Amino acid sequence: MRRDILRAGLCMAAVSALLLGCGRDLPREADRQQTDVSAAETRSPEQLEEETSEKTEEETKKPSETAVLPEKEEAEIPEKVPEESLEEKIGSILGNMTLEEKVAQMFIVLPEGLTGAGCVTAAGETTRDAIREVPVGGFIYMEQNLESASQVQEMLSNVQSYSMERIGLPAFTCVDEEGGTVARISGRGNFDVPAIGDMCEVGASGDPEQAYMVGKEIGVYLGELGFNVDFAPDADVLSNPENQVVRWRSFGSDPQLVAEMAAAELKGLREQGVLGAYKHFPGHGATAGDTHEGYACTDKSLEELQACELIPFQRGIQEGVPMIMVGHISLPSVTGDGTPASLSEVLVTEVLRNQMGYEGIVVTDAMNMGAVANTYTSAQAAVAAVSAGVDIILMPMDFYGAYEGILDAVRNQTISPERIDASLERILRVKLQMME
Repeated sequence: MRRDILRAGLCMAAVSALLLGCGRDLPREADRQQTDVSAAETRSPEQLEEETSEKTEEETKKPSETAVLPEKEEAEIPEKVPEESLEEKIGSILGNMTLEEKVAQMFIVLPEGLTGAGCVTAAGETTRDAIREVPVGGFIYMEQNLESASQVQEMLSNVQSYSMERIGLPAFTCVDEEGGTVARISGRGNFDVPAIGDMCEVGASGDPEQAYMVGKEIGVYLGELGFNVDFAPDADVLSNPENQVVRWRSFGSDPQLVAEMAAAELKGLREQGVLGAYKHFPGHGATAGDTHEGYACTDKSLEELQACELIPFQRGIQEGVPMIMVGHISLPSVTGDGTPASLSEVLVTEVLRNQMGYEGIVVTDAMNMGAVANTYTSAQAAVAAVSAGVDIILMPMDFYGAYEGILDAVRNQTISPERIDASLERILRVKLQMME
């Protein structure tokens, strides 16, 4: 018996020494373990069996039977902030623009018209300073501005950088590239772009796929150079066989064929990221005169136009054409006088907007053409065009005169601020979509 007691005592001493030597940082745990061992040795086998049974039963109970746990609070999921809609962005930008900035966006000008320089073939500090002063909506480039692919790419890239830096919007970089007789790039030796035939030949094929391929081909090289607007396709119906203005440029004399061809070319341009512009509303193919030189008119009534010349433009509206160029053609049987279409509220607002349902950008034909410049000052023509419902003034003879003319018209309430905002909404909508 004494041996058993001695053996037990030695064991307890050994355990205590071990705990004291290896667990100096845990004295409470050592004490607890020692107490448990001592207590266990003083219990009878029956007590140990009963306690073990109770402990096992306790451990098998579900958590809800042993303790009431506090309910875990669900983490709040933050609501997803919806992206600002296109219309909200337009409203936000408009609200932060000055009148001067708004009116500047309503012009597409020759680079020389903004900078006052001679023949512009680069966009450097002079262009940058001019855009800072008057952030115009865009530029149109002629053959003399375009020397080589690398030169054009650098020039247009700089223009876009300056525009984004100043106004936070891209510039419309535009060119007349119809193919055939109206081409600033194709067929020129300093560009690796083969000549494109006249659209009258494409129309004669009767195959809209050919027109689509023309649009695609033009769109590819314009996009590579940095252009985002092509003033094409020509949607004129050649209803007057004596017409020399669009004779080679028109797809033909059948309005349905012209409608199909123009829509196909527009699609080809669009797929390459280039905006197309139908021209020359309400149709230059019925005239005998040339608006480049002076007065040109047609005696057709509105009903006659609707049965022929307007058909391709109506199709373009259905296709979502982003721009329609209004010509300087006079239609006295429709308007009651000799006012050019580009300055006529009857044709721009009542016919094109209200009757035909066009909601895109309306741009004038070049305002330095004889049909306008021979009769109106740049300021008079610009004010008349905006009053008629036009959104963008193209190539005024005197840009700064036209620009100040519109500003003065708003200040003296000849043109309402709401009228300016209506045009800016259309311009911003297209530019923001370009940025997506």
